[in-house]
Amino acid sequence: MTAQDTKRPEDGIVLAITFQYYRDLPRAMAFYEDILGLTLAIDQGWSKIYRIDGQAHVGLVDESRGMQNWAEQKTVQLCLRVPDVDAWYSWAKFREVNGLTEMFDSTELGIRAFAMNDPEGYQIEVQTAKTGH
Repeated sequence: MTAQDTKRPEDGIVLAITFQYYRDLPRAMAFYEDILGLTLAIDQGWSKIYRIDGQAHVGLVDESRGMQNWAEQKTVQLCLRVPDVDAWYSWAKFREVNGLTEMFDSTELGIRAFAMNDPEGYQIEVQTAKTGH
């Protein structure tokens, strides 16, 4: 193997997909489609991949078929950076989403944000960067 062979391929990454595992895939799909308004980009049957924006995607997987198992304690947070977090917060309150936190500001991180949960407990943080960050 040459030094050239050990370099990371430079032809780019086509998609970024974060996969999450669900016991009730149709219920999760309804949340991501009807509540978050995401569009199904790739339908693999027991795996549904939704476009968030750009090349960022979230994959919903039927835990009985996927490479991982569903777990009650979630260790993944999906974070969405948006231009107007206050508008998203008003929308989330209107939709009465589960696990809705109060709006908070973090000087340390330079964000204004809130969090909510999807139907099976994955936390979704929605944030806006403060000026200068």
